[in-house]
Amino acid sequence: MQHMKKPHIVIIGGGTGTYVALMGLKKYPVDLTAIVTMMDSGGSSGKLRDELGVLPPGDVRQCLVALAKSSKRLRDLFMYRFEEGELKGHNFGNIFLSAMEKVSGSMESAIEEVGDILRIQGKVVPVTYTNSELCVELENGETIIGETHIDEVKEKLNRPKIVRAFLKPHAKANKDALSAIQTADLIIIGPGDLYTSIIPNLLVDGIPRALQKAQAKKVFVLNLMTKHGQTTKYTASDHLRDLEQYLGKNVIDYVLLNTQKPAMEALEWYKQYNEVQVKDDLETTPYTIIRAELLKDKIVGKSASDTLKRSIIRHDSDKLAKEIIQVINKII
Repeated sequence: MQHMKKPHIVIIGGGTGTYVALMGLKKYPVDLTAIVTMMDSGGSSGKLRDELGVLPPGDVRQCLVALAKSSKRLRDLFMYRFEEGELKGHNFGNIFLSAMEKVSGSMESAIEEVGDILRIQGKVVPVTYTNSELCVELENGETIIGETHIDEVKEKLNRPKIVRAFLKPHAKANKDALSAIQTADLIIIGPGDLYTSIIPNLLVDGIPRALQKAQAKKVFVLNLMTKHGQTTKYTASDHLRDLEQYLGKNVIDYVLLNTQKPAMEALEWYKQYNEVQVKDDLETTPYTIIRAELLKDKIVGKSASDTLKRSIIRHDSDKLAKEIIQVINKII
């Protein structure tokens, strides 16, 4: 019998969403590449970026840990966040990656070395090595510079709508990201915050074009909840409209959509931030819509020293992976 090549799945995003998708998919016989945003400017990553002049390590670290075959102790170490002293709020894995970047001379070598230590199965590829800031222009003409300022909305009232996102300076695509897109059998976009995890990847020169030309089918994993200041009151079709503004039309083939209702206490928690479950308003669309129960049953906590607001409900990594593998089985 001829030996079948493992399907190559590329996931584009950053943060917890990509981590969740990788955790589920690594249990299947597939080749995984995570293409991650490098625009993070908040929390531990942002401090290291400012103080050491390194590239932000946080999103890369989460993906390395998700793909790790190392001991649980080592994985826990790379996710450990200091809770007191000078290092309070810092993540050990972020410090380690930043130190490795300094010692080895590049983020690329740092990822390779840490990947060996954690025995990762798959690849973690920064979308760019350009040190660039994410910026957005609002409906009222104001410009917000820096991913953390876009992400963390201080005002409880509605911030004017985002009309345009851009990078300063322009960022050049990492050639490894372009070749991963080219050789993929399936490309997953998301899950993740639309303007701070997904769109930053699409603002990098050459990435949208590569995705438009890629032979692979593309799946967009729709967000579970709206994000105050980014996607306030957005429905499913609003998310797709904004995504296509940067990706181009007729690029997405499948939209994966959660049908499960979160627990009442979770909805109450989000309500204080003016966030609600994303409304499914996709009726006649050019996409194949896959509706499934994709919610993790547990409410997620975080470290007391973590100063950033994190989502408390997540996609379930196994349920998400199962739907993605069904798509792969259809197309291969």
